[in-house]
Amino acid sequence: MKLVFPSSAYKEKAIQFIHEFYEYHSEINGSGGLDRYLENSTYDEWLGKVLADIDIANVPQSRVPALTYFYVREEDDEIVGMINLRLAVNEFIKKEGGHIGYCIRPTERRKHYATKMLNAALKVYDTLSIKEVIVTCDKSNTASANVIKNCSGELVEEFYSDTFETEIQKYIIKR
Repeated sequence: MKLVFPSSAYKEKAIQFIHEFYEYHSEINGSGGLDRYLENSTYDEWLGKVLADIDIANVPQSRVPALTYFYVREEDDEIVGMINLRLAVNEFIKKEGGHIGYCIRPTERRKHYATKMLNAALKVYDTLSIKEVIVTCDKSNTASANVIKNCSGELVEEFYSDTFETEIQKYIIKR
């Protein structure tokens, strides 16, 4: 398994990845907005957005710089998951959004990919000397909570989010 920066070479596989979530009526997180871009725009325009997200000098004030990766199984070059790594924090990220958003395609769940992907992503934060990584999830999403705990996440807060209209659990992963 490896983290792969999005490129035009993965266009069809990325579209299939997102369509699987629709087919299974599953929530999409951590895709760097790919699902929204495919509804209203194109994959190529999304690639431009992904590149703009890492242009630190020009990221709009309301946003933070971020990296988005595909989590790819090397044997068949299949996209198993996606993960979005926010490289800075603002008030929303600190309180509700967290540093990381991620998802595993519905047909690949319960195979420990999410834990492996999150651990791989945490190594990126290590290279950036970010010592406390905030990760949030819906309180009802016990699978995600277990992934975070498996990666040494410590629950620090539970609260109702008006933005997400649900109970949120906030974890800190110390590096």
